[in-house]
Amino acid sequence: MPRTIPAAATVLRQPWIRSVGFDGVWILAPPFVALLAVALLPPEFRSTARMPVGAWVALVVLIDVAHVYSTLFRTYLDAARRRRLRTVLWAVPLGCYLLGVALHWAGGLWFWRVLAYAAVFHFIRQQYGFLRLYSRHEAASSFSRTVDTVLIYSATLYPLLWWHLSAPRNFTWFVEGDFVQYSWSLGRQLLTGAYCLLLLAYLAKETRQWQQTGHLNWPRNLLLLGTAASWYVGIVLLNGDLAFTLLNVVAHGVPYLALVWASSRPAPVAPRPWWHGRYGLGLFLGLVVGLAFLEEGLWDGLVWREHAAVFGWFQQLPAVASPALLMWLVPLLALPQATHYVLDGFIWRRNA
Repeated sequence: MPRTIPAAATVLRQPWIRSVGFDGVWILAPPFVALLAVALLPPEFRSTARMPVGAWVALVVLIDVAHVYSTLFRTYLDAARRRRLRTVLWAVPLGCYLLGVALHWAGGLWFWRVLAYAAVFHFIRQQYGFLRLYSRHEAASSFSRTVDTVLIYSATLYPLLWWHLSAPRNFTWFVEGDFVQYSWSLGRQLLTGAYCLLLLAYLAKETRQWQQTGHLNWPRNLLLLGTAASWYVGIVLLNGDLAFTLLNVVAHGVPYLALVWASSRPAPVAPRPWWHGRYGLGLFLGLVVGLAFLEEGLWDGLVWREHAAVFGWFQQLPAVASPALLMWLVPLLALPQATHYVLDGFIWRRNA
């Protein structure tokens, strides 16, 4: 006998941020597209530190660094938010720079370690933020919301803790040694067991909801599945720099760019911002990519000297080797990134 679906289920709607097409392509699909790309990689790129220059430019410059500058469109380039957040918008970069100088003075590794953990926090919180957006129409119990929250955090924290408790990997977050690592096999096994139990609890919760209401929150479930799969494959299952970077950057950067673009569109009665005309998308992408290329060129010319073929003109800059100068220069070059991490905690609030 076919199961009877309650009539109330027919009125439940999926909580898309903009539309099923936009969310599906630009927010929910990126981790699955990245997983497919990783599956098609030659085996050596899944288990080594090799990173082709072209892949580095596409992933790091055009997505990872570029998405940092999209914050400009919700802060300094938005007149209304610029007025509301005027104190924050000058205090945050100043505070980040002074803290960065102090950390670099204490030791270069301290600077990169703190920046790495700030980045990790930013990456984790983005997934939680999407979870809340995709749960906003649900009349769920406190237990159900708690399971969802614990799972979205665990989907990122479990692989990260596994990384901390494993032997050195063929990839880093920023620089070698930025994460504290201690190889502990039993700890990894305990984490895996607890994570599997949580996955089973979530599956049981969703099955029960389907049986009771005939409704599943597709964007929330796809978000959780994409997050869990991409973080697990990129960090735990595989041990390659290209695989990790591809999964990490695409699953984070593309949805962030899409959310900024979608959420910055003016209301019908609001004045049209200068970058929302016919060529608005081109201006948006052109600015963030141009600033990303400029930043990475300065890094390469002044500090790293690793990609001369990409940043040829910047090789005319003097390479800085003095610790006293690097103490002031490195935090300055990293300032857009550090500011992005902190401002992200302000610009997505309801009254921001």
